[in-house]
Amino acid sequence: MTTSSLDRSRDLSQPLERLSADERMKAASDYLRGTISDGLLDRITGAVPSADDVKLMKFHGIYQQDDRDLRDERRRQKLEPAYQFMIRVRLPGGVCTPEQWLKLDELARAHGGETLRLTTRQTFQFHWVLKGSLRPIIRGLHETLLDTVAACGDDSRGVMCTVDPQGSRFHAEVAEMAKRVSDHVIPKTRAYHEIWYGDERVASSGPEEPFYGPTYMPRKFKIGFALPPSNDIDVYAQDLGLIAIGGPEGLDGFNVVIGGGMGRTDQAPQTYPRLASLIGFVPVERLIACVDAVMAVQRDYGDRKERLHARFKYTIDDKGLDWIKAEIEKNMGASFEEARPFEFTSNGDSFGWNTTPDGRHHRTIFVQSGRLTLPLLNAMKELASVHKGTFRLTPNQNLIVAGVEEEEKASIDSILHAHGLSEEGVSTLRKNAIACVALPTCGLAMAESERYLPDLLTKIEEIVARHGLGDEAITIRTSGCPNGCSRPYIAEIALTGRAPGKYNLYLGGGFHGQRLNRMIRENVGEPAILEVLDDALGRFAREREPGERFGDFCIRAEIVREVTEGRFFND
Repeated sequence: MTTSSLDRSRDLSQPLERLSADERMKAASDYLRGTISDGLLDRITGAVPSADDVKLMKFHGIYQQDDRDLRDERRRQKLEPAYQFMIRVRLPGGVCTPEQWLKLDELARAHGGETLRLTTRQTFQFHWVLKGSLRPIIRGLHETLLDTVAACGDDSRGVMCTVDPQGSRFHAEVAEMAKRVSDHVIPKTRAYHEIWYGDERVASSGPEEPFYGPTYMPRKFKIGFALPPSNDIDVYAQDLGLIAIGGPEGLDGFNVVIGGGMGRTDQAPQTYPRLASLIGFVPVERLIACVDAVMAVQRDYGDRKERLHARFKYTIDDKGLDWIKAEIEKNMGASFEEARPFEFTSNGDSFGWNTTPDGRHHRTIFVQSGRLTLPLLNAMKELASVHKGTFRLTPNQNLIVAGVEEEEKASIDSILHAHGLSEEGVSTLRKNAIACVALPTCGLAMAESERYLPDLLTKIEEIVARHGLGDEAITIRTSGCPNGCSRPYIAEIALTGRAPGKYNLYLGGGFHGQRLNRMIRENVGEPAILEVLDDALGRFAREREPGERFGDFCIRAEIVREVTEGRFFND
């Protein structure tokens, strides 16, 4: 493909009137200001009155939602929905200090329904936040150098990083790079400071958004750093994945993968999940230039006419991987080197105590679906009051108490024991399961996920035990809709919601995130789901080869056909 023959009828080169309404909205927003400040002052409604402002607030890390458990009753009473908000914190690499934890705890108790949630992108979400509490939360976060900038919206989302400190001697260095990249790629507009901190608007001597421009990205853009052998961040699900490669002298650089993404839409076969493609290696000193170059290609050539087709994965499949790679190299001013060898062995967490070469200790705590209710908040508040290291949120919704000295281990264990926190007795299956929030707060959810997963796991555990597979590690993920926030399409077993009590069931994903799964049943209820799993797990127990994973078995035994590329996912 040559530049002259390239179809640019749907990208940034076109006049705004030919693009989607969202592109025109962003362009008219005065760099994400809109009329948000005025909407926050409106006391007649619990919502932000302007639909455009609701969209713009996502760039500020805020989603407007309502309590869907109450929606029908409030409609019958002729009341507006029970509006509330979700706030997502920007937390590069999932690293949190005890001081920050205590502030998060304080804000959750005062403004967030006495609950916090650990997300699949290694950060915190506040739920049940009323409009009058938005500024107090964001200003409270600012006191401990936290913010919510670009946690949502058409921009680069929170940057992930392999969190298990035993995974690599380069962990600290790569975690710092994740923070550096996160700070580099967030929007530069002062709108956030003006709306939430009350700063005065001052004249700028240069462009307000030197990289993004007035219309930002076509859709969200996700970046993650992985440290082999752990693929806990699911690097192939990232728009831009950076796989750390070490050498005798230290960290050499990164293998680069591009074009991953989980979202799809039911009844829209042109939408599909995609695994990122490996395009080469960059040395450490070229990292920022590489990030800029990759994002610039998506910024300039991504689809701005049809939002269902706007993610980077579609840009790559439309234009061709070779053309995209060449364009990135042109922007970067250098060619990619040949990719270096690496190996992933798992995308799960290691529970209990682990020790790193520096002599420090790290304990991973199991948190069901990442939900910190009041008993867990109480335990973690006590722990944060004495802990001298850091906390690390895992991409699997669990929590690591990191950087513990030998003499401090006993006190940590004592606090956890006093609050009944232990992974003992938690099945291997449950430890490898994650869920999105779904009902009652997510406006996109079609079925339960977080609230349903514990009961579903209990029933699957019975099947697993009956077939003698109690200690078998199998990844299972549930999502309340097809958008895939729990990264379901790379799990060995996955459910995505279609309607209350109805799900699509998928089998055959890769144990360490290297292969997409395939749908085996569409729009079915729990009895059909358990019947399929009973049959597949029974066959696995009887017919598997030594060391074979369940997802691999499903492909070899032809329970489902292998998906070789995302664009064939719906075949």
